[in-house]
Amino acid sequence: MKEDNFFEVVIIGGSYSGLSAAMALGRSLRKVLVIDNNKPCNRQTPHSQNFLTQDGKTPKEIATIAKEQVQKYNSVSFLNDFAVSVKKGTNTFEVKTELGKTLVAKKIIIATGIKDIMPNIKGFSNCWGISVIHCPYCHGYEHKAVKTAIIANGNEALDRIPLIKNLTNNLTMLTNGEMNFNQGQLKKLKEYNIAVTEKEIVEIEHKKGHVEKVIFKDGTQQDFSAMYAVIPFEQHTLIPVDLGCELTEQGHITVNSLQQTTVDGVFACGDNSTPIRSVAYSVATGNIAGAMINKELSDEVFK
Repeated sequence: MKEDNFFEVVIIGGSYSGLSAAMALGRSLRKVLVIDNNKPCNRQTPHSQNFLTQDGKTPKEIATIAKEQVQKYNSVSFLNDFAVSVKKGTNTFEVKTELGKTLVAKKIIIATGIKDIMPNIKGFSNCWGISVIHCPYCHGYEHKAVKTAIIANGNEALDRIPLIKNLTNNLTMLTNGEMNFNQGQLKKLKEYNIAVTEKEIVEIEHKKGHVEKVIFKDGTQQDFSAMYAVIPFEQHTLIPVDLGCELTEQGHITVNSLQQTTVDGVFACGDNSTPIRSVAYSVATGNIAGAMINKELSDEVFK
């Protein structure tokens, strides 16, 4: 095994959670490689909010500062590449990359995030993360007290209404097809003055990602300034599944409170292993993953 290809930890994914894990490990003198192709899922989002000391900065600003700080730790190195496979051996893991590199590590951190699956609505992806948003904590304050829509249906819609209703009294449900509300739910929506539009959406008109109106299949239109959407996702990579990591019913990597997956030596952090999608939480889970791997490596030596 080539010494320059061997690492104590390989971190797959170099956004907030991966960098946070790398910092914890770098401060513990661990030889670490971070593999990242510089395509974070929030690269279209104009500003990152609700993250103490960084509130209102762009995602790129935060990531740039984070990487600069991590690079001060000499035992951490970076590879601009894409991990395509990880195979578990007896005591190590073999990582292969898109550019043909083969790397060996004692431990693996999967910090690859998730991939949002965009609906077949013209203009939706252009607005995603800008004015079509997923989280009232990350973006709600910037879109408070405006005419707002929620693209959702049934129970998943009702779960989100209280948080969004707290930010605006001008709220409409867009079911994007036949509604899936029972009479009791409809009564509650009416009681709180929440309109329901039971039509299929074909287009979101916008200016540079800022919503102006929604166009329905029957040709009618409605004006909005902001929209929340509940959309499906998938793991950004098949690596956790190929390794045998268990996934939750929702599709996240199953981890315990220490960010350990169901496969020994493999940890996961960030959006791929939690429904809580925020920069602050990603940083926290990455820090935990890095600290816990360092403890494992230390305990393996000090038996």
